[in-house]
Amino acid sequence: MFTAAALALLVTVALALVRALAGPTVFDRAQAANTIGTVAMLLLAVIGFLTGRPEFLDLAIVYGLLNVVGTIAVLKFFRYGDLGEPGDETTAK
Repeated sequence: MFTAAALALLVTVALALVRALAGPTVFDRAQAANTIGTVAMLLLAVIGFLTGRPEFLDLAIVYGLLNVVGTIAVLKFFRYGDLGEPGDETTAK
């Protein structure tokens, strides 16, 4: 059953990759990249279960957190053209 789930996740990654390459806008491509990251996280968890290595679940959680932070950073960069304001030291007093 879990082997079938792993195969289904691989098919999902392939479809999301097609969407990332053919997406009409940047945001469609970013959403496809986020989907690929989420499916990769699920695939890590399934492979960890299949091989009997529960530490893969910890890796999957860390990868999921990095995926969320990375997606937010990329979308902020595409929207504003910068990741943050450096701030003015004279007005921070």
